[in-house]
Amino acid sequence: MKPIPYGRQDISKEDVLAVQEVLNSDWLTQGPAIEQFEKVVAEYCGAKYAVAVTSATAALHIGCLALDLGFSGVLWTTPNTFVASANCGRYCGAKVDFVDIDPLTYNMSVTALEEKLELAKRNGELPNVLIPVHFSGQSCEMERIAELSKIYGFKIIEDASHALGGSYKDTKVGSCEYSDMTVFSFHPVKIITTGEGGMILTNRRELYERLVRLRSHGITRDYDLVQGNSDGPWHYQQIELGYNYRMTDIQAALGVSQMVRLDKFVERRNRLAERYNKALKDLPLLLPWQRPEVYSAYHLYVIQLKLDELVKSRKEVFDELRSMGINVNVHYIPVHTQPYYQKLGFNEGDFLQAEKYYAGAITLPLYYGLSEEDQDYVLNKVKEVVR
Repeated sequence: MKPIPYGRQDISKEDVLAVQEVLNSDWLTQGPAIEQFEKVVAEYCGAKYAVAVTSATAALHIGCLALDLGFSGVLWTTPNTFVASANCGRYCGAKVDFVDIDPLTYNMSVTALEEKLELAKRNGELPNVLIPVHFSGQSCEMERIAELSKIYGFKIIEDASHALGGSYKDTKVGSCEYSDMTVFSFHPVKIITTGEGGMILTNRRELYERLVRLRSHGITRDYDLVQGNSDGPWHYQQIELGYNYRMTDIQAALGVSQMVRLDKFVERRNRLAERYNKALKDLPLLLPWQRPEVYSAYHLYVIQLKLDELVKSRKEVFDELRSMGINVNVHYIPVHTQPYYQKLGFNEGDFLQAEKYYAGAITLPLYYGLSEEDQDYVLNKVKEVVR
């Protein structure tokens, strides 16, 4: 039997034709497909502006730069995420700290955030930027987080790498109703793919204009920003330090084509998640819980083993499932336990809920092309292993 991955892209004939069309055009990069992709995603999410880049990591980086995060700044995020959500602060020279997770949603705990903010205010160490991460596709409690941002004066970048196609309070994730910016990822295991790629959305014109510059070396052709006289229509100036984070038209064309099926992708993921929920409910497992005001994009389906009810360790369960051709994974090793961050002063035991979650977490296969037959195989083997 062919191994079953935990995540996989779905490429249609239409996707291939869209890419071929670009390959046969005059523009392989910096062409019209970029703006088309940005427009499609922005309109879908209900945001005013979108900037396509090489990855969600690049989007997080220039998002922080656009908010003027620097060496004297402080960024907070969750320990239950991929390291990029924290690293973007370090790229800017800022101090990074973490807020522990909610034990039900695995997202940033708003209660822990409020307590940490009050303490930070007394100590004069409030964050400049907060990056809540919509883990597995479920939005954080953004309304409450936005309220806290007004009280304590921090800016918000939603890391929605898992959540394209999801909703919060009947509003699409990415609308930026409760944040300054929202970031998406288009890695092959995400909801849609451009191979590699990312995007950052905002409703603020000044942020959009700066993000566009930072994406391309800090260069502008805007006559209102050019210093001195223009030499001619070819004239450009670098007015700040930017990066080469430009997405290609090849990637953007694939993204536009994939967006046509986004709702279908997310609907299928939710249907498969519900099948998991029904079949696994009587096992010694903690299953994903969704807040009632959230419609998850279900990038991941994560179970937690109730280790005190099992005779096997998490590693034994993981290894047995892998040996059966089920390529389960683990999301995520808490960022503060990584050697790089421990060198910065963090230690195991600093964020107990994230560590407790990690100790029993296993990610089961979930993707649009997962057949019910293959899912039933996964279910039967999970039951066999944990019993």
